[in-house]
Amino acid sequence: MYLTEFLTVALIHLLAVASPGPDFAVVVRESVTHGRRAGTWTALGVGSAIFLHVGYSLLGIGLIVSQSIVLFNALKWAAAAYLLYIGFKALRAQPAKPSSEDDLHREAGERTARGAFTSGFVTNGLNPKATLFFLSLFTVVINPHTPLAVQAGYGVYLAVATALWFCLVAMLFSQQRVRAGFARMGHWFDRGMGAVLIAIGVKLAFTSMK
Repeated sequence: MYLTEFLTVALIHLLAVASPGPDFAVVVRESVTHGRRAGTWTALGVGSAIFLHVGYSLLGIGLIVSQSIVLFNALKWAAAAYLLYIGFKALRAQPAKPSSEDDLHREAGERTARGAFTSGFVTNGLNPKATLFFLSLFTVVINPHTPLAVQAGYGVYLAVATALWFCLVAMLFSQQRVRAGFARMGHWFDRGMGAVLIAIGVKLAFTSMK
């Protein structure tokens, strides 16, 4: 009965999650810099943050945020500040000393699971564009008469699908050959990703309510 609605939600989500944004940039940076384990935990953090968006959308809090300029701006500036922080931190990356393959594996273990997870969770959780996306999804695309249990089921799918997508991204960018290639560029890659995060943060800071 709700198959058509679910397929519509899944398609819209696929188009949204595949678009490069702060989530993609953070997962790629963690995967290349710290390896597959860190990238995967970051992806799981992004996926877990989806439950946050789904939760307040179902409770109607997202509607309040979308209609309050103060709350929207507070969320927007918090997200922008976080992205600028990790972006400027990446810009300060220094050239790495020549390292062996063993050193690369050892470096991958330096990033804690908690730190990587938090990075992904905060990046997605504070993104006001995600707030507006889920608000529109649960108020425009999904019929308000759809049972709450079914809507919650959609939310579980969105969280799992997001986590799986970024886990695939992490697997791709944490491959030994890919990491070795990026490692040769060393600090320039880190600085480049830092510039991307700063650009996204600045763009986010000037995002206005539609």
